[in-house]
Amino acid sequence: MKFEPNQLTSGKEVCAVAVTYHPDADFRSRFDRILRQVGRLVIIDNGSDEAEIKMLQDLAESPLITLVLNFDNFGVARALNIGVQRAITLGFRCVLLLDQDSCVDDDMVQTLIAVRAAYPERNRLAVIGSGFRTTDKTGQSTDESGGWEEAESVITSGSLITLETHAAIGPFREDFFIDYVDTEYCFRARAKGYRVIRTRKTSMSHAIGRITHHRILWLKKWTFNHTPDRRYYIARNDTVMLREYGRYRMGLWALKSLGRCVRLCKRIALYEEMKIPKIKAVTQGWWHGIRGHMGPRPHRHSRPAPEARSENCKIT
Repeated sequence: MKFEPNQLTSGKEVCAVAVTYHPDADFRSRFDRILRQVGRLVIIDNGSDEAEIKMLQDLAESPLITLVLNFDNFGVARALNIGVQRAITLGFRCVLLLDQDSCVDDDMVQTLIAVRAAYPERNRLAVIGSGFRTTDKTGQSTDESGGWEEAESVITSGSLITLETHAAIGPFREDFFIDYVDTEYCFRARAKGYRVIRTRKTSMSHAIGRITHHRILWLKKWTFNHTPDRRYYIARNDTVMLREYGRYRMGLWALKSLGRCVRLCKRIALYEEMKIPKIKAVTQGWWHGIRGHMGPRPHRHSRPAPEARSENCKIT
């Protein structure tokens, strides 16, 4: 790795990339805050309905916003790859990846830039993740004094990536579709000798699932209440991650994954609604992970996954 990326001095050198899928009415107000901090916002929509698309098109009347409309849900990974390629075409050197429901602080980009500037080996830096807060006790605990910490992986939203480094690591893994896309990217980057760090200072509010809290006797428990499809992708992609990065011998990764799925099914049975569809989804996800069946989750009587062709996207 002979290159060393140039110093990043301003948020105007950063292109924000946001993936949307049925965004809510507050999306505009949340992303007005990020527009003040970056040079451009690229929105990749994964098949929202007409009213939601109209909202996004109204938002994209701003010359600082580029909107790409996919006619179906192509998955988070492919949408991110489309957004990154658009940022490259627009001439940016860095991208800031965001989820549609994240609410960023007014100094998020400057916090990321300061951490990047202070990091001693910028040529080995793959991802800078943002510290985040949630409204419940499952949120990440961070140090408001600043600085950074080494991380095994960071979530997609709030991640700053240099595009030159991204080219060496490779695109986001599209066959994962959703879930563990960020984890796999970070693991792959670290396997290639790059570093992943996270800011200690919180820079955004972020929700993971629809968390509910429960009490059994003296024990306090919580669960994410993900949909059956999300349960499928989590079980499958976690199984694949254990196989490819877990360093287990003689197929023990499969047993490790099975144990995790059993514990997850127990949590679903105790605390969540739609128990049977979710447990079936976890079981299917584990089996497909074992068998290496990737891409979108197959459903009975569902249409085939769309081909990865440019005519499936409308760029405005």
